[in-house]
Amino acid sequence: MVQVFIQPSYGTPEARRSWTHTLARAVPFRDAGLGSADSARLDALHLSGRARFWGATAKHDRRMDSVTAGDVVLLTGRKHVLAVGEVGHAFRDPAFARHLWRPDPAKCLWSNVYSLRKYWPVRIPYEEIWALPGFNAGDNFMGLRFLAPEKAAVVLAHIAPDLRVPPSGDDETCDVVV
Repeated sequence: MVQVFIQPSYGTPEARRSWTHTLARAVPFRDAGLGSADSARLDALHLSGRARFWGATAKHDRRMDSVTAGDVVLLTGRKHVLAVGEVGHAFRDPAFARHLWRPDPAKCLWSNVYSLRKYWPVRIPYEEIWALPGFNAGDNFMGLRFLAPEKAAVVLAHIAPDLRVPPSGDDETCDVVV
């Protein structure tokens, strides 16, 4: 079964800058010093040499080890799910993460990175998610959270009708069906 996780990604000025750099548009990844296995996997998934990326800090290493191609991430901020992404390749490369986001060295450094092979900009208020079975009103989805399979199924069933499945291709940005 597809794993679904919720990841805050727009709540702070630094996160919003990172969103602008690696989620709002696809970025080049060739010639970024990636290891050969990660470079080959990204090349196979993103033929243009560009992809959207997000990630997580080292404290999430164990959970991020379970992320695989096809998993779904809900990217959140400002009390909304702002985008839905389908994971392409997940890997650990602190140097590449620093290359992507250039964090303040005094702050947490990201080590886990994942590409998105599909990306849907959405605007789903938290209240809509709270109304689903198994969710609680007032939950602001703080921190990286992996959903239990039953919650994942409920979320996917709820958001799937709102997402247009794109034609196969590289770095698909999909429109929201209205």
